[in-house]
Amino acid sequence: MIFHQIDAGGDRNFAYLVADKPGGKAALIDPPPNVDRYRRLIDEDSVNVEYVIITHGHGDHTWGVSEAKRQFGCKVVAHSSLLLETDLPVDDGDTITLGDISMNVIYTPGHSDDHICILAGDKLVSGDILFVGKVGGTDLGDGARREYESLHRKLMTLPAETQVYPGHDFGTAPSSTIGHEKETNPFLLCESLESFIDLKMNWLDYKKKHGIK
Repeated sequence: MIFHQIDAGGDRNFAYLVADKPGGKAALIDPPPNVDRYRRLIDEDSVNVEYVIITHGHGDHTWGVSEAKRQFGCKVVAHSSLLLETDLPVDDGDTITLGDISMNVIYTPGHSDDHICILAGDKLVSGDILFVGKVGGTDLGDGARREYESLHRKLMTLPAETQVYPGHDFGTAPSSTIGHEKETNPFLLCESLESFIDLKMNWLDYKKKHGIK
């Protein structure tokens, strides 16, 4: 499998290119509008882009979809609840076949109602629900509850060695593992939804106290 993390610009955005093999079939995840940020990778691996996958409907993750589709003629994949036109709506447990490999769709609402993560082999593209040492923003009500459940009931059940690749470089490193996040991420160390919400409410004070940037 080919897997590239891409500096997508914007607010420290990451995009991803996944392919089954050199000369094979590829998917772009949350690509930026500037195709020059990733075209070299496509050319070097001689891959054919079949899909552009949207992790969620926020503008800084859908911003490059139209250009990718225009450039490569690829199909747009997103959760079935996304309020944008898509070619392949997906839901929890669905698979996306990419040549010789299959990618699993994990529905993870919380940061947004239409949020999905993509599991390609041992690599999890976590979008904006899980960063390195942090989690995605939510309200302090139903959004926080749904995020807490998505994290604990779905993502934290993955093998510890699963590699985590977030949608932004907001954390202490550009990537991590599920095991490392379980052991170090303060939001995942919260033992209840109430303490999870309390940490969200007091995150700025927590960061100052613990010297977190």
